[in-house]
Amino acid sequence: MREYADAYKAMADETRLTILALLLQHGECCVCDVMEVCGITQSKASRHLQTLRRAGLLLDRRDGTWVYYRIAYGATGPAGEILDTNKTLLIRLQADEIARRVTAWNHRKAGAGSCRQLPPG
Repeated sequence: MREYADAYKAMADETRLTILALLLQHGECCVCDVMEVCGITQSKASRHLQTLRRAGLLLDRRDGTWVYYRIAYGATGPAGEILDTNKTLLIRLQADEIARRVTAWNHRKAGAGSCRQLPPG
């Protein structure tokens, strides 16, 4: 029961729900993508991402100086069940607004030499 409570607590934040929606809609994202789309600082983005990762909802990988996060598809236990159950809802959550923010962010970072572009939603 504790694992379910922890996973739901991790999702019980508007910013973390937006992060989950972003990752479900656009796939793997860099911390800088999360910062820009959610309008938060690097430290807040990292803290929210770590909360979701510790709950088993996200996976991460390092590529040079960049850290990328993705949905933990195939996760077992409560995190996997919660993702499977809520996936459709999260994909639709703020879809138009997130797509608008991703497009604007991709235009700004195109020549900035930062991480890769996000795919369209």
